Amino acid sequence: MPFELSDNIKNTIAGASAGCVTSIITCPLDVVKTRLQNQGKHEGVNAYRGTLGSLSRIWTEEGVRGLYRGLGPTIYGYLPTWSIYFSVYNNLKTGLGEWTGKTADNVIVHVFSAMGAGAASSIMTNPLWVIKTRFMTQSKTTNYHYKNTLDAFATIRREEGLRGFYKGLTPSLLGVFHVAVQFPLYERLKLILKSEDLESFGTSAILVASSSSKMAASIVTYPHEVIRTRLQNQTMRPFKYIGVIQTIRMVYREEGWTAFYKGMPTNLIRTVPASALTILTYELIVMKLNSL
Repeated sequence: MPFELSDNIKNTIAGASAGCVTSIITCPLDVVKTRLQNQGKHEGVNAYRGTLGSLSRIWTEEGVRGLYRGLGPTIYGYLPTWSIYFSVYNNLKTGLGEWTGKTADNVIVHVFSAMGAGAASSIMTNPLWVIKTRFMTQSKTTNYHYKNTLDAFATIRREEGLRGFYKGLTPSLLGVFHVAVQFPLYERLKLILKSEDLESFGTSAILVASSSSKMAASIVTYPHEVIRTRLQNQTMRPFKYIGVIQTIRMVYREEGWTAFYKGMPTNLIRTVPASALTILTYELIVMKLNSL
């Protein structure tokens, strides 16, 4: 039992640290991606266009603060998300392996461990992701203006109730298929590329495995992010989007199938190196903690 407790603490520290470092570095691209996702049919001349165009416009209109909107709730969100995720993932991988009689490296064990960990972290941290989305899309034209994370919590609780914190939870749970693709593929690629010399080729193997698995998972599951952003960003009744199915139908009818991939180039620019950095940081911190 002391050994299991030690592993949990190591996973928590490594996951939280990795998420924090990554969120700070990639925040501007996250802001651009979220604004592109949230952009509907009738934006006209006010539309954000492309990654570089959107970065330039935000810099011109809002300065550095605009590029880092939502960094606070993003950090607050990534800390528990990655901590919960890695801890639950490793525990489920061990527990399911023992329960099914399969090894912890079995692909089925990886799939269900990843899905369980993703669902647990999504349910527990959804309120912070709602606030993050609101901050990142907040501008002079929005009907909400939050001063900080605590103000956002208080305002959403007062005006929308507890349900306001769980907008977009269903597509977030559908997003567990993202990690169900990413982490089993990551584990498999890591085994293929693994080298005994962890100081040289081992680091390269981690980067290649994490980047490749993240890109594949992002392309396959990206539409759920657009649906989630649209649902999370609604504050004024009557709501335009009501539920996942109705949102899919309305977005498709008004904007076509390409709307489900708005912001995906920005997302790939952001998430692939972000995932590589996150997992590499995580693995290196775990190695360091193990050596201690």
